[in-house]
Amino acid sequence: MTSQVSSPAGRHPGAGPNAHAEPDAQSVPGGRDANAAGGDKEVRRLDRVIIRFAGDSGDGMQLTGDRFTSETASFGNDLSTLPNFPAEIRAPAGTLPGVSSFQLHFADHDILTPGDAPDVLVAMNPAALKANIDDVPRGAEIIVNTDEFAKRAMAKVGYATSPLEDGSLEAYNVHEVPLTTLTVEALKDFDIGRKDAGRSKNMFALGLLSWMYNRPTEQTEHFLRTKFAKKPEVAEANITAFRAGWNFGETTEDFAVSYEVAPASSAFPPGTYRNISGNLALSYGLVAASQQADLPLFLGSYPITPASDILHELSKHKNFGVRTFQAEDEIAGIGAALGAAFGGSLGVTTTSGPGVALKSETIGLAVSLELPLLIVDIQRGGPSTGLPTKTEQADLLQAMYGRNGEAPVPIVAPSTPADCFDAALDAARIALTYRTPVFLLSDGYLANGSEPWRIPETDELPDLRTQFATGPNHELADGTEVFWPYKRDAQTLARPWAVPGTPGLEHRIGGIEKQDGTGNISYDPANHEFMVRTRQAKVDGVEVPDLEVDDATGDATTLVLGWGSTYGPITAAVRRLRRDGVSIAQAHLRHLNPFPGNLGEVLRRYDKVVVPEMNLGQLATLIRATYLVDAQSYTQVTGLPFKAEQLATALKEASNHG
Repeated sequence: MTSQVSSPAGRHPGAGPNAHAEPDAQSVPGGRDANAAGGDKEVRRLDRVIIRFAGDSGDGMQLTGDRFTSETASFGNDLSTLPNFPAEIRAPAGTLPGVSSFQLHFADHDILTPGDAPDVLVAMNPAALKANIDDVPRGAEIIVNTDEFAKRAMAKVGYATSPLEDGSLEAYNVHEVPLTTLTVEALKDFDIGRKDAGRSKNMFALGLLSWMYNRPTEQTEHFLRTKFAKKPEVAEANITAFRAGWNFGETTEDFAVSYEVAPASSAFPPGTYRNISGNLALSYGLVAASQQADLPLFLGSYPITPASDILHELSKHKNFGVRTFQAEDEIAGIGAALGAAFGGSLGVTTTSGPGVALKSETIGLAVSLELPLLIVDIQRGGPSTGLPTKTEQADLLQAMYGRNGEAPVPIVAPSTPADCFDAALDAARIALTYRTPVFLLSDGYLANGSEPWRIPETDELPDLRTQFATGPNHELADGTEVFWPYKRDAQTLARPWAVPGTPGLEHRIGGIEKQDGTGNISYDPANHEFMVRTRQAKVDGVEVPDLEVDDATGDATTLVLGWGSTYGPITAAVRRLRRDGVSIAQAHLRHLNPFPGNLGEVLRRYDKVVVPEMNLGQLATLIRATYLVDAQSYTQVTGLPFKAEQLATALKEASNHG
């Protein structure tokens, strides 16, 4: 996802609820105008469309979706994506658990979600059709690869009769296309076997859809030549299949209409935009944080889905002073990151929920040592191994309390894929300013999803520079000047950051309780209580902005409170309700510990508070306990994000029963 254009499309990564002015959040295209184009072909204009590519996990659906997304980003549309794939590297072919899909929602205006239901489904086999047909609305277009609809393949997924012949698809506009046969025919002049030629059918499908929606093609051809630079014959075969798909759409009578979705409205801030995924944005945010702090970045990590992309990306940026260490396990990864923080680096460790469990003891050590450390948790479905490739928000209480003793840690949560960049900078600011480990809670939906991102200018980035201790900081009664490693800043309660090897700054470190000021080992009960309360006070005093509330009319009685990746679905649902005349307020939390200072006042302003979460009510539990507000949970743990229509229905019902 590396397309880059100078365009007003997209939105600023830090945009809040008020930044999205487009009121129409429906997923059904509208505003069509017919224009003549190219012979008998007709071009119809749409304001939005939702496409889902689906097939076996070996059919290249993620690559196909990624390339279509890049084409769309370069054209200047606003977009949002939802990759959905099995946990197995090569899931059982032709089975329902083995289906991989990629959904893309793109529009000529600001959008918030990948869409509730596809307007177009590309089904590469019977399993893909069966797994996705329930999501497809009546009247939508379905493109099926008829070559794969053999009796055995259909029986494997429970089709007693062919859905292409038994009338079960009469409600849809079905295009039966022998994708494999057409691809093999297009590649007949290449010295490759039928099986290898058939593997390029995803490029044929991409070419067809690129014609169908008037997408640019130059970047895809450049990508293929770059990807297969060492195998030029493979590159040319894929490009030939891609072009054949385009030409098929142009010439076949089955596709009499193509569609056009104009670039997004110029109402968005001008600048240079690129398509970016959450994990990539987070990686860039970490690099930017190290540059703005003038500190080397060290990542200690153990590969785990869906966080591994950050390790892969950061390993490419040694030119920015980034060092990556792929450790033998989760414990070694965070231990190395904490050691790097002790040595004066911006220490980072990345993981998902199961890895956080293993890292918990070292996180407690970081709390005790009071060193800056970023713990990036890309949440996934649990418990245990759970659903490795599916999304969830169920690690909030683990981040809050998942350590022995009183070990408070600030928590920051991005709201969109692009917002992961700003959230990384914010987490680094807190860690460096207050000398504390900080949790950054993203999730699989944000990590793998993508949207346009305005590349910020360097002068827009915060100054994160911090001062290391350079000499004695305390005078004893006899006039001797000494270094006290736990003598705190009066405002932030942060202790000095002393780089090992600095003359005169030698001090003890370790997990045993320290004496206030000197840092010496202390078992004194009064000192322990003082240190525990001081560490808590330091986190409680972290400066975070007040919560902004989007209350369009000012007379709403119901507040929808969200956090993390629920931002898009909640905002889309609120738009729908307001369009239908329902007065409802919305607020979204980035800072989950400490909460914004005005949160209690905001909550008490409304008769009803509804908290949608992809867990069983963890934020709602914290809200009830902290503010004694009867926050109502609306929860889901399906491994998939909320749908806007689903949330709109639930929120309307909640607001009507106040």
